[in-house]
Amino acid sequence: MRKFLFILITVVILAIAAYFAFVYYVPFSEGYRSGELIKFSRKGVLAKTWEGEISQGISGAQIFEFSVEDSKVEVIQNLKDLQGKYVKVTYKERYSTFFWLGDTKYFIIEVEPEKSPHFGSQD
Repeated sequence: MRKFLFILITVVILAIAAYFAFVYYVPFSEGYRSGELIKFSRKGVLAKTWEGEISQGISGAQIFEFSVEDSKVEVIQNLKDLQGKYVKVTYKERYSTFFWLGDTKYFIIEVEPEKSPHFGSQD
């Protein structure tokens, strides 16, 4: 009985570890989005996470919500500096997320300023 219980607990622990590793390391998709950075803030009750929104259109009808991991210090600083400007972000989408990483499945891994197609004279 003791051997069976040990094997069962080991299998359960390995299954949980495999699930967490899969969700964290295997991206569902990777891509780019452009738009005006309209919101970037640190929020949460139990775990503070960096969350933001990009408006993809003049009317703001299409909003892209994203998260940024705490380890991406340069990305966080760039997003703070580019608040209110037109940006292009590189993201990876995960199958799921954990509450301590962020609210969304979209995680920004790179950001750069871009010219707005709506207002040609502004940056």
